[in-house]
Amino acid sequence: MTETQSPSSARTIRIGDFAPDFVARSTKGEVKLSSYRGRWLIFFSHPADFTPVCTTEFLGLARMKAEFAALDCALLGLSVDSLYAHLAWVRAIEQQFGASIDFPIIEDPSMVIGHAYGMIDAASTDAMAMRSAYFIDPKGVVRAVTCYPPNVGRSADEMLRLIAALQAVDDGKGFAPEGWQPGQPLLAPPPNGSADLPEGADWFCRTLP
Repeated sequence: MTETQSPSSARTIRIGDFAPDFVARSTKGEVKLSSYRGRWLIFFSHPADFTPVCTTEFLGLARMKAEFAALDCALLGLSVDSLYAHLAWVRAIEQQFGASIDFPIIEDPSMVIGHAYGMIDAASTDAMAMRSAYFIDPKGVVRAVTCYPPNVGRSADEMLRLIAALQAVDDGKGFAPEGWQPGQPLLAPPPNGSADLPEGADWFCRTLP
């Protein structure tokens, strides 16, 4: 793995940052993060292979691979486990549950990528807190970040919804309300000042036509 910050200089990646580039081995061959430019990407970490919560997450993502593909969104996983552990786990999931894990899973045994993204504290020797996800736009900019504890799984449905919402508001013309789903109306941006106040009692929270 190359082209990341050193642990001592790393900080937590924030919304609006460019996603740090790297090259690493994965279950699908060598991966370079910047090769995903031009499409949306969810780059996510999990604490360890062969663990129950992580297995259910991967099953959920595999189940929805067509929906992510329809949004031109790639998936890229990572854990500190070795490439060989990843390959064995992927095979075990396919044999046990009949699910194919088609997206790459990166190895990060030195935790260099985890440190570069701020997934792990610079002084930490334990990666069990890693259950982070970075939603990256086609320009390589981080548009959303989520972080879960090791004992609570993420929702594949919510990951898909978040990507769809980010795409829907990408032109800056509307906001996505709570629970927004594709096909539902967006909210009008708030007025910039009194001169821009629309008429009606709902001036502060109205949907776009």
